[in-house]
Amino acid sequence: MKVQQLMLVIIITSLAGCSTFFSQNTNQKTRSSSLVDFLYPDEQSRQAHLPSMPTLNLPATVGIAFIPNKYDSGIRSNDEIALLEKVKNQFMQYDYIDRIEIIPSSYLKGGQGFTTLEQVSRLYDVDIMALVSYDQVAQTLENNAAFLYLTIVGLYVIPGNENTVQTFVDTAVFDVKSKKMLFRAPGINKVDKRSTAVGIDDTLNTQSQHSFNLAVDDMAANLDAELGRFKTRVKEEKIAKVTHKNGSSGGSIFWLLALLSGVFLIKQRKWFISNIKD
Repeated sequence: MKVQQLMLVIIITSLAGCSTFFSQNTNQKTRSSSLVDFLYPDEQSRQAHLPSMPTLNLPATVGIAFIPNKYDSGIRSNDEIALLEKVKNQFMQYDYIDRIEIIPSSYLKGGQGFTTLEQVSRLYDVDIMALVSYDQVAQTLENNAAFLYLTIVGLYVIPGNENTVQTFVDTAVFDVKSKKMLFRAPGINKVDKRSTAVGIDDTLNTQSQHSFNLAVDDMAANLDAELGRFKTRVKEEKIAKVTHKNGSSGGSIFWLLALLSGVFLIKQRKWFISNIKD
C-alpha cells in the first residue's frame, strides 16, 4: 500500500508541472534590444561629448532599422520589414522628408556605437537614422484548471495556462553627423490568452507577433505626433539649423518670399494709382 501511495505522489508531482514537457517557454521569456547598449557599448563611448547644433539638410533622407538583439534571433526578418513599413509610412507624410530606407538589423550586427551608425548611413546615403529598440516579456502560468491535467486528456483540451505577452517599442531619431537625438516615440501593448499545455508554444508565438504589431501601431501614432511637433520646434525653438539641398537656407527662403511679396504689392499700388488718375 505504501508503494502505491508513493507511486501516486510521484505521478502527481510529475504531472503538476506537466506543461514544461511540452514547451520551452514556460514561466518567463524575455526578448530585448537596448538603444543605450548599442550606441554606448563601453565606458569610453559613454563619456560626455560637447553638444552641437544639428544642421538638417532638407528634404532629409532617413534610414530605419531595428537594433539587433545580442542574445537570441530576435524578430524574424520578414516580420521586421513589415513592422518597419509602418514606421516608414509615418515619415512619408511630411514634405521635409525626401527618401526612407528600410535597413535590415543584420547590417548593424557585429558592430556597435556611432561608428557603425555612420558606416551604415554612408552605405545607404542617409542623413538621419531612426533606431527601433524593443523589450518583450512573455509569461505563462498554470491556473486552477491545470489540476485537471492529471486526467492526461486535460493536457490537450483544458485551457489551464494563462499566457501574457507585454511589448514595449521605442523609435529614437538621430542626426548622424552631430550624433544628437532629435526626438523619440514609444509604443506599448499587452495581450492575454489561455491555452492548453500542448498549445503553449503556438499561442505564445502568435501572441508575440500580434503584440509587436499592436505596439508598433501605438508607436506609429505617437511618432506621427512627434514628427508634427518637431517641425514646429525647429521653427519656434530653433533646435536645429536648416539648409536646403537646392543651396538655400530656411532664412533665405523667408527673405526671398518677403521680397517677392513686396515687389508684387508695389506693382499693385502703381497699377491702382494709375487707374485712379485715368
